[in-house]
Amino acid sequence: MAARLLRLSTSVNSSFLRSSSILRRESVAKEIKRVNYLHTTGALGGGGNQLFVHRHTADNNPDTPFEFTPETLKRIEGIVAIYPEGHKAAAVIPVLDLAQRQHGWLPISAMNKVAELLDMAPMRVYEVATFYTMFNRSPVGKYHVLICTTTPCMLCGSDNILETITNKLGIKVGETTPDGLFTLNEVECLGACVNAPMLQINDDYYEDLKPNDIVEILDDLKAGRTPRPGPRSGRFSCEPHGGLTSLTEPPYGPEFGVRSDL
Repeated sequence: MAARLLRLSTSVNSSFLRSSSILRRESVAKEIKRVNYLHTTGALGGGGNQLFVHRHTADNNPDTPFEFTPETLKRIEGIVAIYPEGHKAAAVIPVLDLAQRQHGWLPISAMNKVAELLDMAPMRVYEVATFYTMFNRSPVGKYHVLICTTTPCMLCGSDNILETITNKLGIKVGETTPDGLFTLNEVECLGACVNAPMLQINDDYYEDLKPNDIVEILDDLKAGRTPRPGPRSGRFSCEPHGGLTSLTEPPYGPEFGVRSDL
């Protein structure tokens, strides 16, 4: 009888543990699913809602003419000359950037021209252009607004900044204003977490943002003015808000601690 009761108790305990384990797994799975629904934005899909593959369109296909201007070609020659002979491919990122700056965005015909100039297989150029979100493989507005919504910026209020932008411009993420002036996209971390929330517009960073700051910045750009980049809080670069806590005195010179009679 004691042996039967022991086996029964063991069986009940095992069933209970299995049920508890299943419930825990289901609970964790539901929580993960809930968290994953917090953000389903362009930042999760490769930056700016861009596909990683190319689709021919009327204005973006291999037959669309693209040529570098003489000024751009001169700059490319200077960049390529930096690298050892036989390693022109090392210049692919800056040359793609020059192609984008000349054209406003990066069509596949421009990528093919870069491959030709650098003696690269076109696929190698496509790989670089699809990896880095700074390359716009579809047309964008005059001002490309890239807002970071990853963890530090999100915790510091980037969602409020994003909402302010969409309300101000009347567009959603991935869209361009009808006048072609602004394009809005979400991106992954831009490396200025200490100044969160922040965003990038073309080549400039705007940091320590509040909703009224972004309204002012957009108004300035729309009026043709150039807003001052950097922190909007008044601090210099990424200094602590409460002032410096170290390096508060002029640095010592090379003669510090050395006898003058030696």
